[in-house]
Parts: sequence; structure tokens; C-alpha cells
Amino acid sequence: MDCGVPFCNNGCPLGNLIPEWNELVYRDRWREALERLHATNNFPEFTGRLCPAPCEDSCVMQLPLPKSPVTIENIELNIIENAFKEGWVIPHPPKVETGKSVAVVGSGPSGLACAQQLRRAGHQVTIFERYDRIGGLLAYGIPDFKLEKWVLQRQLKLMEAEGVVFRPNTNVGVNYSADELRKNFDAIALCGGATQPRDLQIPGRDLHGIHFAVDYLRMQNRRNAGDVIPEKHFITAKEKRVIILGGGDTGADCLGTAHRQGAKIIHQFELLPRPPDVRSADNPWPQWSNIMRTSAAHEEGGIRDYSIQTKSFTGRDGNVEKLHAMRLEWSKDPSGRLVQKETLKSEFEIEVDLVLLALGFLGPERKGLLEQLGLKMTERGTVWADENKMTSIPGIFTAGDMTRGQSLVVWAIAEGRAAARGIDKWLMGETYLPLLTLR
Repeated sequence: MDCGVPFCNNGCPLGNLIPEWNELVYRDRWREALERLHATNNFPEFTGRLCPAPCEDSCVMQLPLPKSPVTIENIELNIIENAFKEGWVIPHPPKVETGKSVAVVGSGPSGLACAQQLRRAGHQVTIFERYDRIGGLLAYGIPDFKLEKWVLQRQLKLMEAEGVVFRPNTNVGVNYSADELRKNFDAIALCGGATQPRDLQIPGRDLHGIHFAVDYLRMQNRRNAGDVIPEKHFITAKEKRVIILGGGDTGADCLGTAHRQGAKIIHQFELLPRPPDVRSADNPWPQWSNIMRTSAAHEEGGIRDYSIQTKSFTGRDGNVEKLHAMRLEWSKDPSGRLVQKETLKSEFEIEVDLVLLALGFLGPERKGLLEQLGLKMTERGTVWADENKMTSIPGIFTAGDMTRGQSLVVWAIAEGRAAARGIDKWLMGETYLPLLTLR
């Protein structure tokens, strides 16, 4: 690659060996490229489709700015899909069993990565999932137009062949107690995510037609999977005026889903100001660039607007009919922090039939498992963990959004791998699982 210092390694939370497998692909050595890719990433078929590619923001080929980076994510996806086509991706059950058992609570990307690493180290691993399908966010939060579920099922079959046991419909802390979990397993990994959505406590919030984005996306994914959901319970954007509150990835997922359901018109409102088109002076390369990004869902249509604060909802007969809002002005205080101020006489209202709240997440749900365990929490409301990903209770570890807060799929996998190493070392006194220093 001849890129001097490969900053993409540092830009990637997994520390992917990007220049190495790029070079191997260039030399048509695809199988070796797969080995280098799998050395750091359990699921490149997920990250190759879902990751926003912070590695590309750190690519030296961008210099001098604003040149284009190497299309790292596309190369990654082609390596793994070519490997599946060639039959190179096979189960890797352990050669030696340790006799130790580990429970992984949560089957999202962090839980799956943690489980696969531990199983390959020789431990008996059981994944507990409260919903009826394994996959967590991958199964229910990501729309099919971004991740078709056969991709997930393909990986789950490999993990089953390696000996990982899946237990869906098991809500630990509800229909399976924390005490039972501790009694039956030598170690526990909590990978339940940050599933508590941020609400909007304003007048009219209780009107029918205002829903959390996760509930909306989950219903569509369930219907796509063949579940029968009565029309009176199904949240749909068909022939409706839709407003999405929140300009992040979840909001974009709602946008793409609403397009496919046949929405009449869609607005997406963001509280923060519109990002710049190019890096600002205080956001230098190779940092993740805070710039205007357009997803495929945005290219399909919809109206995006920024610096808008929703003040209330009004309706009739219990149904939402109007959103009332005003515009904001943003400035920076002496410390560089953004400060908002309401713009005088900027109030407006807009007619709406469906409001989707994609405002982010507050952290893990405390009721149930976390309450029963009595774990130490951080000031941000996430589960506290030490450098080995162990919580305040010996033998109980945590990974992913549950401890990190809402983040990217690539961070979830990195967290899961780090927790697996900590668990293996705690159980065996030493570990040969790869070291990953989380930032």
C-alpha cells in the first residue's frame, strides 16, 4: 500500500489490519486476506454493511484534504462474501474443552462476538435472548434494506456448529432469575445493550400516533420475518404525514422504512445545527469527521431540517394532528461547548399523522437483571467495568452499549472481544485470546 503510517488501524475500534488485507487483495491472495481480516473481526459481513467506516476518515489517501480515501469497507465486504462463496468460512469448534461454562446475556453484536471468542477458547457458552429471535439489534433494530437477515442466520448457523447454545425467549431477571444464572454458570457476560429510549416529555406526548423508533423498526422487522401482527397494532407510515425527530442513524433507518411503507411526506428534524460540508478547523484529520452525511435513505427522499426544538403536540379524538416547534440559534461558550438559544418569533406548526422518536438512548434498563444483581453504575447510567471488562461483582463482566453507551456495531464487536479475553483470563488464570486496548 505504501501509505507510510497506516492511521486507519487506529481509526478502526477493532484495530483491523487494513493495509495488510488490502495488499493481499491487490495481489489476488484472497484466502490470506480473509485470515488477516478474521484475526481482528469476528463479523466482517456485519461491519462491511453497517459500519460508518471511521477507518476511512483516518486514511492517508485523503491527504491533502479533501481527497477520497481507500474504500476500505467495500473491500472488507468483498473479502468476506468471496470467502463464503468459496467455502472458506467454516465452523471452528475448540480442540480442547475447559469444562468451564459462561452465560452471555444479550445476543446483539457484542454478545455474539464475546460468545464466539469464548467458545473457541474451549468454554461452554450459552446466549440468553429475551426476544424470540437471536441477534438483538441485528435482528430487530436494523432494517432489512441495510442488513438482510439471511446474513445474520448464516453466521448463527456457524456458531451453533461450533457449539454455542442459544436460548431465545429467556428474559434474564424476569422469567430466569439472576440468582439462577449465577448458580448455573462459572462466569457471566452482560451484553444487553442500551435499550432505554430517550423520551420527549412535552405536552401532547400521550397522543396516539407518537412512537419510539425502536418499536416502529422492530414491528416492521417482525413482519418481514413472517410474524403476523394485527393491523390495529401495527405501526405504519402508509399514506401518512410523518415526522422523525432525531437526525442520527436510527432516524435514517426510520426514514428508509417509511419510504418503503408508502408515506405521503416525511420530515426529519434535528435539534442540533446542520453539520458543515467539510471538516472545521477544530476537527482535524485523522479524527472522525463531523460533517454532513447523506445515507441511501436520504437519497430516496424526505425533507431534513436542523436547529428545531419540538415544544408540543396537539390533536383531536386522542390522535396527534400537529407538531408545534421553534427554531434555535447556536453559539459556542468560552469552553467551546455548543449553547442553544430560541429564535424570537420562529414558532411554527406542521400537520402530522405519525411521529417517530429517534432521540437516542439513556443506557441499559435497570429494572430486572441489573436491579437484582446490584451492580455499580457510572454517572452516565451505564454498567461500570474495570480494564478487564469485569463489573463490581467478581465473575460478572459486561460489554457493548450496556457499558459503553449507545455506539457503533464495530465498537460492540470490539467490546465483546475484550470481555471474552477478560473472562478467559479470570477463569483460567491466563489467556491466549488477542489483546485489544479499548479507547
